[in-house]
Amino acid sequence: MTFAYPWVLLLISLPLGLLIRHFRTGGFRLVIPVDHSRTSPGKGISFLVQTATALPYVLLFIVIGILAGPQKLSDPVTRRKLTNIQLCLDVSGSMAATFGGGDRYDAAMDAILEFINYREGDAFGLTFFGGHYLHWVPLTEDTSAFECARDFLGPRNLPQWFSGGTMIGMALRQCRKVINERPEGDRMVILLSDGYSADLSGGTAENIAADFKKDDITVHTIHIGTGSPPADLYTITSQTGGEVFSAGDPQALEQVFRTIDEMQVTEMEKVSAETIDNFYPWAVAGGGVLACYLLTLFGLRWSPW
Repeated sequence: MTFAYPWVLLLISLPLGLLIRHFRTGGFRLVIPVDHSRTSPGKGISFLVQTATALPYVLLFIVIGILAGPQKLSDPVTRRKLTNIQLCLDVSGSMAATFGGGDRYDAAMDAILEFINYREGDAFGLTFFGGHYLHWVPLTEDTSAFECARDFLGPRNLPQWFSGGTMIGMALRQCRKVINERPEGDRMVILLSDGYSADLSGGTAENIAADFKKDDITVHTIHIGTGSPPADLYTITSQTGGEVFSAGDPQALEQVFRTIDEMQVTEMEKVSAETIDNFYPWAVAGGGVLACYLLTLFGLRWSPW
C-alpha cells in the first residue's frame, strides 16, 4: 500500500504516544472508597475498560491514515484496441439516383448507421463531399450525431455549388488531415462514392496513396450503383492495404460493410495497472472502531462518580 501524502503519516506518532501513555498510567481512573477495601481488583474488567477508553486513539490513527491518501494498484484489464474510422460520403447530385427503395444517399446512410452500431468501441468521423467538403462529425466514440446528419445533409438539401462535382482527391486529403490528429489507435478511411473524380488523374492518385501509406492509414472504397469503380481508386486502396468494393443494391452495400468489419479484426490490448484510491478498508475499520466505542459508552467505561 502506498500513500498520496506520506508526510502526513508522521502524525501517527501522536496517537501512538497517547496509547503508550494510556496503558502505562492506567487511563483516567477515579479513586472511590471501594478501592481501599478487600474487594477483588478485577484485573480482567479493568483491562477491558482501559482498552475501551483507548479506542478514540485508535480512531485517530485511522483518520491520519485516511488523510494520508491510501492508494493501491488496480488490476490490469483488457480493452478493445481503438480504431479511428473516417467515413467519407459523396453527396453529389448523382447520389440522389434511385437505389433500391430509396436513393443512393439514403442507402449509404443506412449502411453507415448499421456499421457503426456493430463496431461499438471505435471512433467514427463523417465527412461529406461533392465539389467541396464538410467535416460534419468529428472523430468520436459518441455516434449519436450520425443519425441526425441524415436530414440536414444530402444531395437534395445542399446548394448546387457544394453538390456539383465529385472531388474524391480533395476529400481524401482532408480526411487524412483529420485522422492524423488522432495520436492513438489504428486509422482507416472508408470512401463511399458513385462517380468518377477528375482530380485523381495525372499521378495524383499515386501521390495520395503514398501519403496514406506513409501515415499508416488504410483506405477502403465503396462504389455505389452500376458500372465499374474508377481505376484510380484501385491504385489508392492497393497501396494502403484496403480494397475496392462495388455495391449494386442496398443489400450488397450492407454486406460490403460487414466484409470490411471482418477484415479489420478487433484487437484487444492490456492496460497497465493504475494507482487508485484505497479508502475502503480504512473507512470500514474506522466505522467499526467508532461503533465499538459508542457501544462501550453504555457501560464499559470508568465510573464518572
